[in-house]
Amino acid sequence: MSAQRTVVITGASDGIGAVTARELAGGDVDLVVVGRSATKLEPVIADTGATGFTADFAKFDDVRALAGKIRDRVGHIDVLLNNAGGTFDPSRRTADDHEPNFQINHLAPFLLTHLLRDRLAAAEGGSLVLNTSSIGNLAGHVDLTDLDYRRRRALELRAYGTSKLMNILFTRGIAERWSDDGIRSAAVHPGPVASSFGRDSFFVGLLYRTPLRHLATITPEKGAEPLIALARRGADPEINGVYFSRHHANGRENRQAHDQNVIDGLWSASADLVGVG
Repeated sequence: MSAQRTVVITGASDGIGAVTARELAGGDVDLVVVGRSATKLEPVIADTGATGFTADFAKFDDVRALAGKIRDRVGHIDVLLNNAGGTFDPSRRTADDHEPNFQINHLAPFLLTHLLRDRLAAAEGGSLVLNTSSIGNLAGHVDLTDLDYRRRRALELRAYGTSKLMNILFTRGIAERWSDDGIRSAAVHPGPVASSFGRDSFFVGLLYRTPLRHLATITPEKGAEPLIALARRGADPEINGVYFSRHHANGRENRQAHDQNVIDGLWSASADLVGVG
């Protein structure tokens, strides 16, 4: 096997992504970190020696450009940690005219992962795609006839929860479709982390900016623990397609999480929307 593992972490400029990057950094890891803000990403790069790239997941052109930069930088990827995202006002639209929770939390990592598939398949001993999900998936509902809320009213908790459910469904789709390439996938709820993930949401941001956050949240260091453990575990077939609630396999899931029609339908619709095969 290669002496050095290549690890790519999105959403690495702060919160659990930054903690994970700092913990995984070392001579045995070729680390690539991705963030939306170059200024916020700079301290992580300085602390870890990682290669850093910026991208706004609300723009598919940014995601495609990011994939190109990563492909130019590395020949294989052992761990792809899809951690970028948050909760967003669903009444807004992205640059690509999608509901933001749907695009930033699901479609963008779906596109990035597809564009990096050959690099994942090139890893000796297999690779792991780790998707940061949430217990919020329980509040979600995937309507394959209206993924982008063109006719339904989009409530923020439902839109966010649906995108986190999609992270699990994407995980299952990878496990079913790419295992022959040595690519494994898992999803993880890190816990209610006190970070800036709700910065684009007035409602969630209000909670996270008040002392109330201490009553219901854990530190980014604590939240990063299961991501770090799973990234180190790597391409273990036993975790393929598994959703973890922190360190515990088979966390509480939405009833749609194992619905094969929804898994397949979401994969097909997403591939059409982002233009991948």
